[in-house]
Amino acid sequence: MKIVLMENTQALQGRYPMCSSAVVGRPRHVLPTGRAATAHSSANRRGVAIIAAATVSDKNRVVITGQGIASVFGNDVDTFYNSLLEGKSGVAPISRFDASEFPTTFAAQIKDLDIEGLVDKKNARRYDDCIIYSLISAKKALTDAGIGLGSDAFEKLDKTRAGVLIGSGMGGLTVFQDGVKNLVEKGYKKMTPFFIPYAITNMGGALVAIDTGFMGPNYSISTACATANYAFVAAANHIRKGEADVMLVGGSEAPIIPVGLGGFVACRALSSRSAEPEKASRPWDKGRDGFVMGEGAGVLVMESYEHAMERGANILAEYLGGAITCDAYHMTDPRADGLGVSTCIELALKDAGIEKEQVNYINAHATSTLVGDVAEVKAIKKVFTDMSHVKVNGTKSLIGHCLGAAGGLEAVATIQAIRTGWLHPTLNQDDLVDEVADIDTVPNEKKQHQVTAAISNSFGFGGHNSVVCFAPFKG
Repeated sequence: MKIVLMENTQALQGRYPMCSSAVVGRPRHVLPTGRAATAHSSANRRGVAIIAAATVSDKNRVVITGQGIASVFGNDVDTFYNSLLEGKSGVAPISRFDASEFPTTFAAQIKDLDIEGLVDKKNARRYDDCIIYSLISAKKALTDAGIGLGSDAFEKLDKTRAGVLIGSGMGGLTVFQDGVKNLVEKGYKKMTPFFIPYAITNMGGALVAIDTGFMGPNYSISTACATANYAFVAAANHIRKGEADVMLVGGSEAPIIPVGLGGFVACRALSSRSAEPEKASRPWDKGRDGFVMGEGAGVLVMESYEHAMERGANILAEYLGGAITCDAYHMTDPRADGLGVSTCIELALKDAGIEKEQVNYINAHATSTLVGDVAEVKAIKKVFTDMSHVKVNGTKSLIGHCLGAAGGLEAVATIQAIRTGWLHPTLNQDDLVDEVADIDTVPNEKKQHQVTAAISNSFGFGGHNSVVCFAPFKG
């Protein structure tokens, strides 16, 4: 038996009301039995005693107060999540350009994008879609948080303590593609002066800051498909260190153009199930043959608990913690032993201050690649030795793989699962691999599930691993 000294007396009675068999809160000390003989404690049936510390502090708490998206299902979070719950596939033949010569002719492409007056129309004609998605999702998130541009609450913000971390795996790929084409075909004089500014990965966040006046931490993290989760971890650290009160955080990607499609085709990473595109993204299914490209952006408003409470914010969920690691193994393949991923999960739980038994939902990376899906499951099982109470689903089966934006959109899906008590299905679960035989992958139909704590996984080319942990907010 061990005794865990807790920081916050609210942890048992409010913050984690559904946890009966796990240590909760952020541990300060772990003591062998007998070293706290005078402390009041109660041991649970797993042999863990929980003790409330004398000092109560909420300074390290980070909460989610707003969500914003640009997605294949539109720019409204509720519409987006309802589409997921309905099991609607956003995957269809590509219409943006002629893809008939490619072995893959489909993607989860955003069509008829509504900028909703959130982006200046003149600039929108010049911006790369990656930038537009960043601006839309960031401003929608602010509005959702009750601090929309122009509102009284927005004007009261200390802009020097508000920052932006919106990353991208590729940045302005269309601008880059068109600029190189002009250089080769017409010479440098025909290149747009916006080629560099609109192509670099940091410009989405920079333009969000220019529009909002946010002068706090602002930079772009680019770790391929793990980008958004890396940004969440970094932003939370800025808040915990007292460097910011509010952060706009997430990822944006717009890769569905000839050079993006061609590049992934050359990597042999994509599904070629062109006859049935809506069935192409099939995590853990024996018939999977690669991932499906997606696009969009997902941005959260992350805020210190104290700041959110002071302004009377509506708190959607709590960010408990996160972690990042590197496989240090291969450019595109995961480690066979899953050490990088399992270590990342363990470190995320440690940062969150919770035990693994409290987690009962995992939003998996689950890209539908032959090696990646199985490697992730093996790593999950290495940490969660008892999966009987844990449900695992794959958002990419519905919206494709949004690369640097994937973690952002999947964070929204995770938070909505916490808020609604419903998990969206994993599509195309027809003939599953043996590795998930004992796991509930929420196959093909939504399921009701009261989430106690959830982790969201994102992994990127280069061996970049990231795991973030969210939970219901209880004051």
